[in-house]
Amino acid sequence: MSTIFSKIIAREIPARIVYEDDLCLAFHDVNPQAPVHILIIPKKEIPRVAESTSADELLLGHLLYTAQSVAKQEGLHETGFRLVINNGPDGGETVPHLHVHLLGGRPLGWPPG
Repeated sequence: MSTIFSKIIAREIPARIVYEDDLCLAFHDVNPQAPVHILIIPKKEIPRVAESTSADELLLGHLLYTAQSVAKQEGLHETGFRLVINNGPDGGETVPHLHVHLLGGRPLGWPPG
């Protein structure tokens, strides 16, 4: 599977990267829905959270921990932020590569969609 996110990981497509380690990459969304909109993606290609396995348990936890670390780095820790994972067409998924949206920098309404 080759998605736009796979191409960002391979540096075939540029991105404004804010964090990277051996397991994941975090970068600014090109179509931001809030003043801060960063995507945290695993380097391992997992199409969506519903297709993760028990072998991915530590990686899934790492994505959430990384999201809170990036939120702190971006100054969102005190005011708050939202994490979103879309799954499938009805869930709003547009790229079949698991990713966590980190949104903040303004009050976020509820319900979200």
